[in-house]
Amino acid sequence: MVDYILHILQVMGQTLRIPASFVVIEFIGTMAFAISGIRLASAKHFDWFGAYIVGMATAIGGGTLRDVMLGVPPFWMTNAIYVLCCGLALLWVIFFGKKIIRQKSTWFIFDTVGLALFNIIGLEKTLNMGYPFWMAVIMGCITGAAGGILRDILINEVPLIFRQDIYAMACIAGGIVYILGYSAGLPAEASAVLSAFTVISIRLLAVKYHWQLPILKGEDDDDK
Repeated sequence: MVDYILHILQVMGQTLRIPASFVVIEFIGTMAFAISGIRLASAKHFDWFGAYIVGMATAIGGGTLRDVMLGVPPFWMTNAIYVLCCGLALLWVIFFGKKIIRQKSTWFIFDTVGLALFNIIGLEKTLNMGYPFWMAVIMGCITGAAGGILRDILINEVPLIFRQDIYAMACIAGGIVYILGYSAGLPAEASAVLSAFTVISIRLLAVKYHWQLPILKGEDDDDK
């Protein structure tokens, strides 16, 4: 049974152009992002189907945009496991998530974990396709953040990435850490752990200490 699972992970890793161990990371990230999207959809009183669509957009949106830009078939179109994974996220919230839905911190936790993990997947896949380091950092950021943009648009909110919050910048920092580890010859898994720790730490510290990027003021603001 274990050998069969390992074989599946290897095959999927070859299809996705990432190490087999990173397939597990992608599944965890998919679940985390899907749950974050479904949780916000529930706060807007979406029905089950609407919540599922929001969860799907959150989970696969960034990776889809990345793959289109890299010129390869979107990852979820070659394997139904991602569609099923989002379905499991919906069922989890329906049957076990009443307390979680009430907790405001839940969305932040799942969104932050998904952001960190998807950033890693985007980095590794881009590097494996032979693109330069700077492109890998950009694609990692797109993979992590673009799904959240689609989620916020669907629930009629200003996308988090455009608000006074450290979001995309956390991805960029995590990407730089990953590239430094990669250049230093660290194993991919070690670089991934350091990158995820960086993204999650920055997001947590930004919320705790209210770190924000400067606001770009317009002419109307100057007149006040």
